[in-house]
Amino acid sequence: MANGKGKLNHQNDSQNGIFSTELSTAIMITSKRGFGSQMNITDKSIEVYAQAYSERSSACVQEIHDWTIDNTDESRMLSGELQAAILRMLVRSIGATRVLEIGMFTGFSALAIAEVLPDHGQLITLDIDEEREKIARSFFDQSPHGSKISIVIGHALETIPSLEPPFDMVYIDADKANYIRYYEAVMPLVSSGGLIVADNVLWSGEVLNPAQDDEDALALAEFNTQIQSDARVSNVLLPVRDGLMVARKT
Repeated sequence: MANGKGKLNHQNDSQNGIFSTELSTAIMITSKRGFGSQMNITDKSIEVYAQAYSERSSACVQEIHDWTIDNTDESRMLSGELQAAILRMLVRSIGATRVLEIGMFTGFSALAIAEVLPDHGQLITLDIDEEREKIARSFFDQSPHGSKISIVIGHALETIPSLEPPFDMVYIDADKANYIRYYEAVMPLVSSGGLIVADNVLWSGEVLNPAQDDEDALALAEFNTQIQSDARVSNVLLPVRDGLMVARKT
């Protein structure tokens, strides 16, 4: 097929053998090391170096980052500086004007994206936590780009069908068990050539060999498999932070 989909099922035996051997080796290494929730996919010094040579976030976005670290116990949920730079690059590269975010948290990634949207651009961000809305809005109101952001509180799977298409990019960073449902729900809303980007798809390496009681790892492994075999998209999985899946709708 033109987009290379179905290759896991249709490659010749030799190629499948190489793939299986490489994946098995990776799983064995992971099991021996006993990587847990604090696993760094990329060496920390390399990540710091990459961040130093990438576009930095604005003072407003950085303020959200710092506040979240200082005032919450869930700072691990932040997208991070390097990932924010990648999201901005993706938005600029496709000339996006409308973006949908599923999972706002304290608003770090939402504002990072909104800052590079055109003046008439729009970012709709979905979350289920009303307290987070208050926190994020307090930061958005301080930014000249905050007016581009609309916050919708409620269950995303109930909200998505009511949204008007098209969206040029969708960023998924919410509960992992619903990633496939979010993906399928937004697919009809994404324009041809648009992107669906999903965070945490490596889950600290646990997707290599998911424990049967780790629902998130199992769900993410299934999600990655579905994207890889989906003929509607071309995709790349980037080992940035906790893994970033980028899928382009054909």
